[in-house]
Amino acid sequence: MNDMNSLSGHFLIAMPSLRDPNFFHGVTYICEHNEDGAMGLVINRPLDINLGEVLGQMKITSSLPEVAGMPIFLGGPVQCERGFVLHRPHGEWEATLKVTDEIGITSSRDILEAIARGEGPRQCLIALGYAGWAPGQLEQEMADNAWLSVPADERIIFETPCHLRWETAAALTGVDIKRLSSEIGHA
Repeated sequence: MNDMNSLSGHFLIAMPSLRDPNFFHGVTYICEHNEDGAMGLVINRPLDINLGEVLGQMKITSSLPEVAGMPIFLGGPVQCERGFVLHRPHGEWEATLKVTDEIGITSSRDILEAIARGEGPRQCLIALGYAGWAPGQLEQEMADNAWLSVPADERIIFETPCHLRWETAAALTGVDIKRLSSEIGHA
């Protein structure tokens, strides 16, 4: 697979017919896609916990109310105990994967400590778990019309209210997702 075929830095937008509860009406930001498979974070599934609770469990203190109140997202059904920070700009963290020139994904504790002090990245989305696909699996799901894909717009990740992200991401393709039929077919 070459970079031209990679969906890294793209949104996967669940088609209305995708009924898997992990992805129903979901928007997944693809962080890595290559011959070994794909990995991404669902960006519109807030959990009923906030960063203050997670930091407390990790014995990291923060006196900043805006940090404590940050939502935590369900990034996907794989390794739900593992945390990920999707952020811009990149910064200098221990374990960061550069997704685009602007966005990185970090899984090391040092970024959470910096966020707790108010010294973290300018914008971030924090998730537990991730979405993963084996080699060829995502390509097959695309062929089966489970997903729309479009180059990601960072504003949807970091600025759009999460309850609007599915429709807003789909609109990038020129499609009103609510008008699509849940029936699929091939010509």
